[in-house]
Amino acid sequence: MRPSRRTTLLSAALLAASAVTPTAAARADDGPGGRRRITVPGAERQLISRHDDLTTSALTGTPYTDPADWAGLTARGTHNPSGVPGLQIDGYFPGSSHLNTAHGWNHDAQFVIRLPEQWNGKLVVTGAPGVRRQYAMDTLVSDWVLAQGYAFAATDKGNCGPDFYTDGARPGDAVAEWNRRTTQLTRAARAVVAQHYGHAPRRTYMTGISNSGYLTRWQLENHPELYDGGVDWEGPLWRPEGPNPLTFLPTAVARQLGRADDEDMYAAGFARGSEFLWPYHEKAYWGLTQKIYRAEFDPGYDPACPGASAGTTPEEILAPCPSDAAYDYAARPRPVHDAVARISLTGRIGRPMITLHGTLDALLPITVQSDVYARMIAEQGRSRLHRYYRIEGGTHVDSLYDTFPDRLRPILPCYRTAFTALTAWVERDEEPPPSGTVPRPRSGDPVNAGSLT
Repeated sequence: MRPSRRTTLLSAALLAASAVTPTAAARADDGPGGRRRITVPGAERQLISRHDDLTTSALTGTPYTDPADWAGLTARGTHNPSGVPGLQIDGYFPGSSHLNTAHGWNHDAQFVIRLPEQWNGKLVVTGAPGVRRQYAMDTLVSDWVLAQGYAFAATDKGNCGPDFYTDGARPGDAVAEWNRRTTQLTRAARAVVAQHYGHAPRRTYMTGISNSGYLTRWQLENHPELYDGGVDWEGPLWRPEGPNPLTFLPTAVARQLGRADDEDMYAAGFARGSEFLWPYHEKAYWGLTQKIYRAEFDPGYDPACPGASAGTTPEEILAPCPSDAAYDYAARPRPVHDAVARISLTGRIGRPMITLHGTLDALLPITVQSDVYARMIAEQGRSRLHRYYRIEGGTHVDSLYDTFPDRLRPILPCYRTAFTALTAWVERDEEPPPSGTVPRPRSGDPVNAGSLT
């Protein structure tokens, strides 16, 4: 990667953001002047503002989005709509952790809700991927669905940043909170929509990428009553017996430290043909991801690494823990597996769901992640509710297409097609194409045009 792009992605990963305060970019809209008062149920704090445009084209440079949250998620040249007036509500729910510095609030469980003036009667809910904050889905999802008239709500999942695992009293608490906060925001956003527009949403959809893809799976398994369907973009699979990220990432760390070879990587699930992506993942993903999730579920393995913090400098944060190269999840004590079981998936989805995953994902290898989850759904007898599209040449973040346009393809165009297909499935009973592998396009505009066949 070029240094400028690497720096951009690093800043996003570390969530380095300064405190901000409301500016003249928006007009206050919290009740005076005869306007209807909106109250977010359960919120400890809320800030309501009216905007001539709720999309990132207008909000960038204001306190109402943050490019550091969504940096590195899209390919250059991605077309996003603009010109959507409406209300935005920023706030947070009560909580005890203080990792999210947005708005100078230094308080977790932050959320954003956007209410377009021209509403289509529906709501889209999502959460932050990775360890990012509540604005992380603004360019991937918010801009696009707002332009179609959807109300939009997103959460920071209740904790964020590379030290997210320090939130909670026992192993697994931080990730368990992600699911609870998503449920909490969905219920609150549905109530806000009813207050603002005069009736509850006719349809509510859950969606997300990476960790927010996991949120989508978990919500449709555990709270199908809240949603009409969802689109899961490469959500990680957590199972107490494996596979899960702690069963394959140690091999990647071992290779990074010169203790494993390519054959070990293939055996762990990493795709042949993805080798050109490995140097970048060594620098930006593997070490950090393994150590912070191992710290979340198995803090007793090496209490000194990462200990109370994943690090204070970028180099420290991204560096792997040498002890993780020898981590053997299968051999760890029962309480570790129990901690993972608390947040695990079963495949028992209760609403229609579409899953997309890139065949060259070098962070969450497809063969030991979404391929397995699709089989789990089938074993639960829920295949009628599921479509699974393996995106040939797709990888974990679309921005890598800018460096390797001859070997990769962005997944976002296929995601947008999938979301449209989901709503047609739910609302008009139009069956999406059968599950299968979507070939990489050889012509046209792969950044903005995609299909499911």
